[in-house]
Amino acid sequence: MSDTTTRGPVSPGTAPPDGSQPELNDLTAMPTADQIAPQGPTVLHHLTFMTGDELCIPIFKRLRQDGTLYPVDVPQGQSDDTRGGQSQDSSPIDRDTALKIYRTMLFTRVLDERMLAAQRQGRLSFYMQCTGEEATVIGSAAALQDDDMIMAQYREQGALAWRGFSCDEFMNQMFGNERDYGKGRQMPIHYGSRDLHYMTISSPLATQIPQATGYAYGQKLAGKGQCTITIFGEGAASEGDFHAALNMASVHRVPCIFLCRNNGYAISTPSCEQFAADGIAPRAFGYHMQSIRVDGNDVIAVYEATLAARKIAVETNQPVLIEAMTYRLAAHSSSDDPSGYRSKKEEAIWRDKDPILRMRNWLEAQGWWSEEEEKATGDQLRREVLESMKRAEKLAPPALDTLISDVYDTPTPLLTQQLEDVKQHIRKYPHAYPKGAASMGFTAQELDDSRKAYQARQQRMQSHQPVENHQPVESHQPVDGDQTS
Repeated sequence: MSDTTTRGPVSPGTAPPDGSQPELNDLTAMPTADQIAPQGPTVLHHLTFMTGDELCIPIFKRLRQDGTLYPVDVPQGQSDDTRGGQSQDSSPIDRDTALKIYRTMLFTRVLDERMLAAQRQGRLSFYMQCTGEEATVIGSAAALQDDDMIMAQYREQGALAWRGFSCDEFMNQMFGNERDYGKGRQMPIHYGSRDLHYMTISSPLATQIPQATGYAYGQKLAGKGQCTITIFGEGAASEGDFHAALNMASVHRVPCIFLCRNNGYAISTPSCEQFAADGIAPRAFGYHMQSIRVDGNDVIAVYEATLAARKIAVETNQPVLIEAMTYRLAAHSSSDDPSGYRSKKEEAIWRDKDPILRMRNWLEAQGWWSEEEEKATGDQLRREVLESMKRAEKLAPPALDTLISDVYDTPTPLLTQQLEDVKQHIRKYPHAYPKGAASMGFTAQELDDSRKAYQARQQRMQSHQPVENHQPVESHQPVDGDQTS
């Protein structure tokens, strides 16, 4: 055998017939540490560098934009056992599931439109849309079991809606009222539901990814056939937590699905300026993990890919990475203006690939949907969202005393003193905290008087006139049930 010829794969720990060093280039089994050393990987006797360009990962598609299905290409010699007995040219999604997915997509789109408008009107402080990414979010959620854990980023309201989170529950969180499960402590759109197995959103980027690995490890130990899916953007995949999570998941073999929504932009940074390699999917190979790239605007492809990934995760206790190629049609958030970093022409191209329109075309081709149902459903959803928003706005905020609950069984003296300091501050400037002041007994007239007095003091200060010391309103002492500002 020449020095430039490599041998075929050898079972770990088995010496080749000629007694030379065994070679481990069979990636179908994970060798243990003692098997890798001292034998090592495949041996070459000529200088060879690899760039990764040897493998370009394709995109899995099932649904054309006109609503027709691509045929499934099953490689020769392989069986397609992930489709539940369906024919290769049909969809694994039944009529009821398909209609629920589509209605959830419509609800999410209407919710996004109405709440962004509410933010522009000053009724809401902040909002983030998932417009254009509904197929990725809802298609993946539909492929899970209801007791699988979802650890999302901040653009996955559709997954929560799929599981039954009501419009009122969405509104209560966004307006931070007394019925908000988070007691008004989170920013808007930071939802969570223990009952629906949806972990509360955290603002720090990528923090949920290693948490998902840890949660999935617990599911593995419990042995109940559950998995965790964590959803994040390609920008979050640039964080160190992403790599730490994938490494831990692979080493400990946990049932976790890593779903990357590659929507083209990390706020204003395009993908081409984030990484030089072939996207996110190939990163899985560095952690000996299975990976797939899917058309994120194709709800059927996303559903099938997630269904298959879940089967791998649960049955073999192995993590899977899914990269969903999609596009963020909306701004990053209500604080962003995308016109500064992308063109209208680019947006128009992707609007023609709208995932909702694609699924609607498919439903109509199946005879499962009509123009009349489209209009009626849209009208009904808009009424539902607006009526729910009005109800949420009228509810009082959580009691001020709850601000220091849920941390210690008995609040510490320091926390108690800090709470009293907050109340004293509100008494001094009640006009600046109308909700909190109202809950402490201030009338609308007193709030107006406080506002006018404050404005007068500011004017005198600007004109260098003497200002009398402002004293808190003594008549309003702290009472039980004080409300937050």
